[in-house]
Amino acid sequence: MTGKAEIDSQNIPAHVAVIMDGNGRWAKQRGGLRVFGHQSAITAVRETVEEAAELGVKYLTLYAFSTENWNRPALEVTALMQLLVHTIRQETATLLKNSIRLQAIGDISSLPAGCRRELAEAIELTKTGSRMTLLLALSYSGRWDLTQAAQRLATDVANGRLHAADITEATVSNYLATAGIPDPELLIRTSGEQRISNFLLWQLAYTELYITDLLWPDFRREHFQEAIRAYQRRERRFGKTSEQIAVS
Repeated sequence: MTGKAEIDSQNIPAHVAVIMDGNGRWAKQRGGLRVFGHQSAITAVRETVEEAAELGVKYLTLYAFSTENWNRPALEVTALMQLLVHTIRQETATLLKNSIRLQAIGDISSLPAGCRRELAEAIELTKTGSRMTLLLALSYSGRWDLTQAAQRLATDVANGRLHAADITEATVSNYLATAGIPDPELLIRTSGEQRISNFLLWQLAYTELYITDLLWPDFRREHFQEAIRAYQRRERRFGKTSEQIAVS
């Protein structure tokens, strides 16, 4: 693994998404409860956020809690919600110091009141951050996102605000939770699992995938750098041939 000097500063993805997987397995390997793994992942989050901002990433989306995660044991869900509140409160000062704006996507109304309050306060406090936007995907799934977009589209068509024949891919994108945010160019997934787990289903259409066997609590700055270098070695064709890309 080489250093940051090997990264091309002119070819940094504007938007990186991360599926932070492996906390439970990490804890199990150490004889601890799954919650221990979640607690131990905070350093990985902090280093990833800071490294992304330093490299010039403009949007970083972290898959923090999916709609399916509500089906986990009640004690784990409760502990996760408490940890979320604590982490947001603890990390807000760091976000402010680094001029990072916090936002959230997902069914935020389903979160406990305390989580919603801490989240709203942190979003308000960091709203002027201009260096990078950190998006927390909370109670989020790609199917939820597409469903809520379809519902809103249908409502606007029914009310005459939109004509069905005028709906384009750009229209759909504008009704998603990520409206106004560029699609991710790079998706990082830890723990070696080779699936996208109902995450940003529309937005990941042409995203480069980087999968590492590392469990999330072990992920550090140097691993984020390696993911960026791997991205920079890719040829992004978007359906074209290599020859077409070479002359464009």
